[in-house]
Amino acid sequence: MFKTLVGGMLLTLLPLVAAADELDSGDTAWMLTSSALVLFMLLPGLSLFYGGLVRSKNALSVVMQCFAIGCVASVIWFVIGYSLAFSDGGSMNWFIGGTSKAFLSGVSFDSMSGTIPESVFIIFQMTFVMITPALFVGGFAERIRFSGMLLFSILWIFAVYLPLCHWVWGGGWLSDLGLMDFAGGTVVHISAGVTALVAALVVGSRKGFPRSPMPPHNLTITVAGAGMLWFGWFGFNAGSALVSDGSAGMTMLVTHLAAACGSLAWMTVEWIKHGKPSVLGIVTGMVAGLGTVTPASGFIGPIGGVALGVAGGVVCYFATQFIKRGLKLDDSLDVFPVHGVGGAMGTLLAAVFGAAALGGVGFDRSITGQLGVQAIGVLAAVGYTALVSYVIFKIVGAITPLRVDEEEEDQGLDIVCHDERGYNF
Repeated sequence: MFKTLVGGMLLTLLPLVAAADELDSGDTAWMLTSSALVLFMLLPGLSLFYGGLVRSKNALSVVMQCFAIGCVASVIWFVIGYSLAFSDGGSMNWFIGGTSKAFLSGVSFDSMSGTIPESVFIIFQMTFVMITPALFVGGFAERIRFSGMLLFSILWIFAVYLPLCHWVWGGGWLSDLGLMDFAGGTVVHISAGVTALVAALVVGSRKGFPRSPMPPHNLTITVAGAGMLWFGWFGFNAGSALVSDGSAGMTMLVTHLAAACGSLAWMTVEWIKHGKPSVLGIVTGMVAGLGTVTPASGFIGPIGGVALGVAGGVVCYFATQFIKRGLKLDDSLDVFPVHGVGGAMGTLLAAVFGAAALGGVGFDRSITGQLGVQAIGVLAAVGYTALVSYVIFKIVGAITPLRVDEEEEDQGLDIVCHDERGYNF
């Protein structure tokens, strides 16, 4: 038995393969579309978003990192990842799944997951494991070796992502506790954000940070990537309903409202504090709004979407300023203050705006009781991710150098790691 989120409700279901389930062509079509939308978020959305934010000499390096992570994560998911995340782990099921689904054993044309083919559920969840480690690329952008990045990402998927995914969505202990995380506040955004922060501490700052300005080299492609992220996020959030019905529609609505309000909130704060609104600010606010609404998206109504979007834009703005200027930590592309802080805040506020009195789906316990469960989930995700990521960095650093030397950093990772240039002028 395992628990999963369907239509904004926590349900206890039979194991994924259930021949008695009847296929719904509408649900299947929506989930096929959602899977493609989430893949579009990574390739090309996140690749272009990050590629434009770094300096021109490193543009190809982050695109390559996103692409390679997506490919290797797909293979891991096929070999053992899906099984460890979503099968029964026996006595260890509270922590991790088992190996009964290794190499997608038993997955056939007829095997079902609810009202959709199991193959569709597999590819949908595969896109999540593809994009999550690609998010933390922004934490060590412009100074990490490709070999070190790839080895770290592989180990991280096994040691961090798969356990968290099982805890929350595969029948693990946080699922049993009743954690509300509709589309990845803990599994995706907190894990990626905290890992990026650990990376900034372990790998160290870029040469010249924070004294030398390091502006984005091409905000035009960053905005193009941001638009693709916004578009693809509908699959990320509304697809997590796993059905094509009113819950998916409401999830899409609140997701859009949060993106718009996050953009406007960040832009407004920046305008007041610095005198001019920036393109970088408005697209970062969009990501902050989306990251904040993600864990709550299937549980809240329109008012919650607006509130979480505004909260994401404002709080993540000040978190970014504090990390960069206060603590002087070089999280290159602001992954922790946007995804980590936004994901944690959205996970907590799901217990507030998910209440029926505020237009949400409601829950069995009180708001304070649910808030306590949400806080446990946030603390568990933060603590576990930070500890394990730090250990993995140390292991990888003992095997291969993590970062390039100063001369190579000056030359740029495009040439040093890939013998190519993003631009030939």
